[in-house]
Amino acid sequence: MTVPLRRAPSSPTPGSFRELLPLAAPLILSTASHALMQFADRMMLSRHDLVEIQAALPAGLLAFTLTSFFFATTGFVNTFVAQYHGANDLRSAARITTQGIILALSVWPLIMGLILPGRLILEWSGHPPNVLAAEKTYFEPLMLGSLAIPLGAAISGYYTGRGWTGLNMAAMIAGNVVNIVLDYAWIFGRWGFPEWGIRGAAWATVIAGFIPPLFLLAHYFSPSMRRAAWTLAELRWDGALLRRLLRFGMPAGFHYLLDTAGFTLFVLILGRMGEAPLAASNIAFSINHLSFMPVVGLGIAASILVGHYQGRGDSVTAEKAAWTTMKAGWIYMGAMAILFLAIPGPLFRLFIAGHNPESMENILRYARPMMAMCAIWGFLDAVNIIFAGALKGAGDTAFVMLWSVVMCWGVWLVGEWVLIVHLGAGVVAAWIWLTVYIIVLGLGFMVRVRSGRWKTIQVIERPIPVLPLASSSDARLLVE
Repeated sequence: MTVPLRRAPSSPTPGSFRELLPLAAPLILSTASHALMQFADRMMLSRHDLVEIQAALPAGLLAFTLTSFFFATTGFVNTFVAQYHGANDLRSAARITTQGIILALSVWPLIMGLILPGRLILEWSGHPPNVLAAEKTYFEPLMLGSLAIPLGAAISGYYTGRGWTGLNMAAMIAGNVVNIVLDYAWIFGRWGFPEWGIRGAAWATVIAGFIPPLFLLAHYFSPSMRRAAWTLAELRWDGALLRRLLRFGMPAGFHYLLDTAGFTLFVLILGRMGEAPLAASNIAFSINHLSFMPVVGLGIAASILVGHYQGRGDSVTAEKAAWTTMKAGWIYMGAMAILFLAIPGPLFRLFIAGHNPESMENILRYARPMMAMCAIWGFLDAVNIIFAGALKGAGDTAFVMLWSVVMCWGVWLVGEWVLIVHLGAGVVAAWIWLTVYIIVLGLGFMVRVRSGRWKTIQVIERPIPVLPLASSSDARLLVE
């Protein structure tokens, strides 16, 4: 009997699901593990003290907001490395990573200088004294340990940019597992740890936050990487390349800063509505965060694929990859929407079980409308995350920044201020306006991707090709 020869599997079609999924899966697992860690953190805090769940989201958001500009700017190493990888220029990929590391180390003193303004912002928010005290307790350790955020963004940008997402996943999951374990020990006082509550949660986050960047740096400077990728040879200052990183990275940084600042301001304003609306909003945002973090992984994958194909000069496949990633995001968010609509109450009870029945009922009455709006906006939030990632991968950071700023600060927050402060609207009305904002924002990103204007942006410097001339007549044609 003749045994048929087995054919080698063909390479995936460029821009297809087969190309996307192996790249995106580790990123999805990484971001999902981070969301699960934060979910567990918030759930443990809510079981320890309801005041702490009211304080954790505003204070944690504020700390991230104050570091987000530096995180996104150094993280733009990802786009440079992706395009250098597409252009097969690995020495430049290592050199831009060095500039990101230098930038991350140099901005830490600036972040320390933001601790006092952050405390003043928390005091301005007008939250009850017990909530404010817990917010400050959570906020200050996060800021002290903030060096890990821009440093991690820079070094992980090298690995994601080259498509080595598995190693990045291992580092992230290791840090998140340590965070959950330390959360349990420090919040509740287990295994000889003091019962620090929200302060313990903060220090658990700080210590665990250094695990991924240190893990990746150790691999980055390993002997094999030094030989194959010139990581030590390119460990040098390059002023021109650093300026190029700042040129494209700073708009991405401002986008991230203003976007997170707007959301933080919204949460702080909600705190003026009373304990039940604030607690319900924080719980709904925590649940929604768990659902959309995998879409953040897809957004990073879109940025990588677009960067790779733009680096090769293939903008047609870059656009195809963006839309393929978008379809995957819609499939996932559809499943999440069904979950939110089916069991809003049980999801909320995960956070408030065991507390005063009256407090529980006051919070639970917001579960269904809030989770319904999370289900609605999920599809357009996927557009925001994935298409913004794709546009950043092409270097279109200026548009991403401008569109986000106009919509966030010129439309959404103005509307929220009028609704809440001047008209005295309730928390459900505030959430409805948030839903409208997310829908319009997503439509703007969709129109930009379809326009194709991002295809001509040049992020990396390219040598001018020398064309061989077959004859003197060819040379005459070029001159003419």
